[in-house]
Amino acid sequence: MEHTSVLGMMHHASFDNIGLYEQPKPRFLFKMPRVVPDQKAKFESDELFRRLSRESEVRYTGHRDRQPEERIKRFLAACQEGHVEIAFTTTGTNLQLMFTPPNAGYMTDNQCDFEKEQGKVNIKSSFIMNGVCVRWRGYIDLERLDGVGAIEFDEESAIREDGLLREQMERYTQRMREYEDNKSRYRLDRSDTDEVRHPSSSHVTHGVGPSTGMAMRMPQPFMKLY
Repeated sequence: MEHTSVLGMMHHASFDNIGLYEQPKPRFLFKMPRVVPDQKAKFESDELFRRLSRESEVRYTGHRDRQPEERIKRFLAACQEGHVEIAFTTTGTNLQLMFTPPNAGYMTDNQCDFEKEQGKVNIKSSFIMNGVCVRWRGYIDLERLDGVGAIEFDEESAIREDGLLREQMERYTQRMREYEDNKSRYRLDRSDTDEVRHPSSSHVTHGVGPSTGMAMRMPQPFMKLY
């Protein structure tokens, strides 16, 4: 019987502490933007971009533990799949070039061209580097697996990514505004609930006993008659 009473008291006490409405929690995360706000200014001022924008030697870096003949075969196979790993010999910067394979006939812009120059493959690859839309343009010799290339600012891709960045910032601002509004409404609802559950002392009737709720009888003064 005592255990039942204790459990009942615990059950009653736990529900007394629960509010009528829990504060909503934000269920969104801010994704890091793909690009910086002013891509062209960074491309023109950054030292790394200035060095890579000048034509310099590059080398194919894939399968360096293989024999030259096998490396050439693997390089050709990678070109047919649309990806090549290269490195700038002057700076040591490694790049993973992604492009449209040459057998994709639906593309008008040939990003992997074996016919432009005999014994070479000309490659164009667009990507985002350090928050800036750029394009690598150059060629690689099919026997030596080295060549020349440079990075240039990709204005078309930059405009597209800038639009996506603005949309992302607007969505984030809107959701933060909605979250702040919900938090303000929660505070108002919580204050109203606390006022109902815990009224101020000015609303309590004076002269009421703390335990029984009955009016307290004031003691009468004792008078001695002569």
